[in-house]
Amino acid sequence: MPRELDNVDRGVLHMLQEDARQMTAQEIADTVGVSPSTVRNRIDQLETEGIIKGYHPEIDYEAANLPLRVVFVCTAPPTERSGLADEVLDIKGVVDLREMMTGRRNIHIEVVGTSTVDITRITDAVHDLGLEIESSELMKRREIQPFNHFHFTPEDHDSAAGKE
Repeated sequence: MPRELDNVDRGVLHMLQEDARQMTAQEIADTVGVSPSTVRNRIDQLETEGIIKGYHPEIDYEAANLPLRVVFVCTAPPTERSGLADEVLDIKGVVDLREMMTGRRNIHIEVVGTSTVDITRITDAVHDLGLEIESSELMKRREIQPFNHFHFTPEDHDSAAGKE
């Protein structure tokens, strides 16, 4: 059963989502109101428990000479969905996969490529797995932001520091 996150956990998660690469334990500690060693221990615990699953760079694919980004919305038979989703990850050019819980349109795949030749190869590979492509859309932009549930306020700092 998932554990309940406290204000320190939420503060650490929020700050890591803001910019994990540049954020130091000291900066997080100053904001959250605990020691840097507590921050490091919490990060270790959140990683061990699988709450923090990794740290990934945000890539500007166009600047990396991969100007085509396409989202495929696919349908897989419900009993085969998870297995097919795992197989999709082996296709060269797939950068994001979202497996939906119910209904049609239950696998969303984001791919990148340099040309229509790449996109055609990926499309064929998706079809070869047995997925039905319901739609494909050329993506212009994607932005990710921290989940506001983890937003840390001054009141949270007071509570974390025991200043109720």
